[in-house]
Amino acid sequence: MKRVLTVLLVMLLALALTVGCGGQQTPAPSGEEGETIKVGFVYIGPPGDGGYTYAHDQGRLYLEKELGDKVQTIYKESVPEDQESEKVMRDMIDQGCKIIFATSFGYMDYVEKVAKEFPDVAFMHCSGYKLGPNYGNYFGRIEEPRYLSGIVAGLKTETNVIGYVAAFNIPEVVRGINAFTLGVRSVNPDAVVKVKWTNTWYDPTKEKNAAIALLDEGADIIAQHQDTAGPQVAAQERGAFSVGYNSDMSAMAPKAYMTAPVWNWGPYYVEQVKAVMDGTWKPEAYWGGMKDGIVELAPLTENAPEGAQEAVDEVKAKILSGEFNVFAGPIKDQSGEVKVPEGSIVSDEEQLAMDWFVEGVIGEIEK
Repeated sequence: MKRVLTVLLVMLLALALTVGCGGQQTPAPSGEEGETIKVGFVYIGPPGDGGYTYAHDQGRLYLEKELGDKVQTIYKESVPEDQESEKVMRDMIDQGCKIIFATSFGYMDYVEKVAKEFPDVAFMHCSGYKLGPNYGNYFGRIEEPRYLSGIVAGLKTETNVIGYVAAFNIPEVVRGINAFTLGVRSVNPDAVVKVKWTNTWYDPTKEKNAAIALLDEGADIIAQHQDTAGPQVAAQERGAFSVGYNSDMSAMAPKAYMTAPVWNWGPYYVEQVKAVMDGTWKPEAYWGGMKDGIVELAPLTENAPEGAQEAVDEVKAKILSGEFNVFAGPIKDQSGEVKVPEGSIVSDEEQLAMDWFVEGVIGEIEK
């Protein structure tokens, strides 16, 4: 997930999504029939972060539960996005790993380098764009449940000011803010979403302080795009309400938390490991949505407003059926100009390069 994404890289990702694994010349890795396969997970943070890494680790545990003694997993936490990640992957291979899930964007080039040296090992890289004979990438359409969480926030706010603690100035975060704001204003067109950047993924203190600043500026609800519950805690301490991210954060701020767009990596991990075991695995660029079960909106708590569940259920049903697309026009940008005409939809390629805010967002994107 972690990255500094240039437009060039984004367009390469778009190409990867288009061409898939065409042209593969080398046989894909596979397991030996009847053997226990060893799987390594490389984490950007600690499994106890309550957010991004926690969600991936829950997927690892789900994998163990589903496959039992057919699989053995190991993981390394808090691995920096530098050459240390390369060393970690090599160590995992030395320990017998035949599959490696590298769960952060910054590992991408190191995955590619190590994968080329070990063609009998399958590598899957979260949120990247590179593909090779034995390495692919995966992510999810988290913007779908973000839109739904925006509906909850839009119905709840009384000040019509919602604060958004944003991570890095990259397309993934920008489109998340946009999806959330579109959800907010679908039920409350008078509401605005104020953005503060932290340039962090895991800094509880800095992220909490950003939320406090937004609350001081009139926000009565806080949303976020980081891995910690710092913003949730800030909302609770100020008597405000909150929308989490990555996983159910209700335990961290039970008096504030309403819901969160969350990840469900387990079924994907099981599917990929089974494919390697039976020799059918192929590298791909995977981008699943709510209909695939990889992303979801966490259950609403009693802090959610009256009528929110019904409003969410109605839109969710349309997302699942394909009737509704979060980025379908008409959509206006910050200046009030129509950016996406009625009848048009922001394409995957355009989403992956998104560098503009929708109407209703208060904040700037550095170009």
